[in-house]
Amino acid sequence: MAEKKSVSLIGAPRHVTAFLSTVVLALCVTSISQPAPAGAAATRVTGCGSTSPVSTTLSLSVNGHDRTVIVHVPTRSNGHAKRALVLNLHGSGSTALDQEKFTGMDATANADDFIVAYPQGLIPDGSGFDWNVPGVALFGGSAVPSNAANDIKFLTTLVGILEHKYCVNASEVYATGFSGGAREASQLACDESSLFAAVAPVSGLRRPAPCPTTRAVPIISFHGSADEVDPFAGHGQKYWTYSVATAAKDWAKQDHCATKAMKSTPSSQVTLTTYEGCAEGASVQLYEVSGEGHEWPGGPTLPSSITSLLGPQSNALSANTVMWSFFEAHQLS
Repeated sequence: MAEKKSVSLIGAPRHVTAFLSTVVLALCVTSISQPAPAGAAATRVTGCGSTSPVSTTLSLSVNGHDRTVIVHVPTRSNGHAKRALVLNLHGSGSTALDQEKFTGMDATANADDFIVAYPQGLIPDGSGFDWNVPGVALFGGSAVPSNAANDIKFLTTLVGILEHKYCVNASEVYATGFSGGAREASQLACDESSLFAAVAPVSGLRRPAPCPTTRAVPIISFHGSADEVDPFAGHGQKYWTYSVATAAKDWAKQDHCATKAMKSTPSSQVTLTTYEGCAEGASVQLYEVSGEGHEWPGGPTLPSSITSLLGPQSNALSANTVMWSFFEAHQLS
């Protein structure tokens, strides 16, 4: 994990995020403008046969709002074989490009042959953006603007758009995200359980209420024990009152899993809590990484100026590798 990256992230001072975004933009991929095809979400038309392996920034008009998403197609793609799609959502005050660099998921997509898309929020926050998580305050406690776009509707519509443009297997659509993006991914599991086969919140697992799932949703989550932004034990900001362990337990109840959790230690720095016996073959897993801060486990190495803000990193496990194995094991019927 010798790769260095610069990224604006939740909790960083505004002058720091502005500088880091400038650095990241120097690495930006070629952008193109791509209109959203009418009715794509409803028809779920396949884009097989038209895909070339590349990272592309799409500018879309979705539900009356101009939106941005970076899409990375795996290097082995010939546009004809259907592949899984993973939506990877950035944290509060961050961007799609930041998230692409922060998580290093392009390399995982190339190695494991899936498509990864990095959507961008729309609520301005310093040099980045926040997500509109329904009924939940923004980082810092302020209310979501009354005219904010419905991001759940955007993300579900986006899946249809990407299925229209790329060769996507509709039974293998997944969502992950960091911090604020993890809270939005948690909401997707509740509101769009018939679309997303499984979700993987990183440093931000919640179990929203109400949670109108239509099926048991497989959940895998990762969280550092030394996270000071979203503390593992809870008792944080307005959106962060209960612990991560409570969130996992509540998801296990939602999925009708066995009441008793199984504990294991994959390594000296990692504790895994697993709920099995869930309805419809689902599973709920929580990886607690000892000593890690508000980070993406196993992600590209960050400069000390960032880790001093977010807390220490850990290579005790790769969130990308572990979540992909989990995704592969859980598809929609």
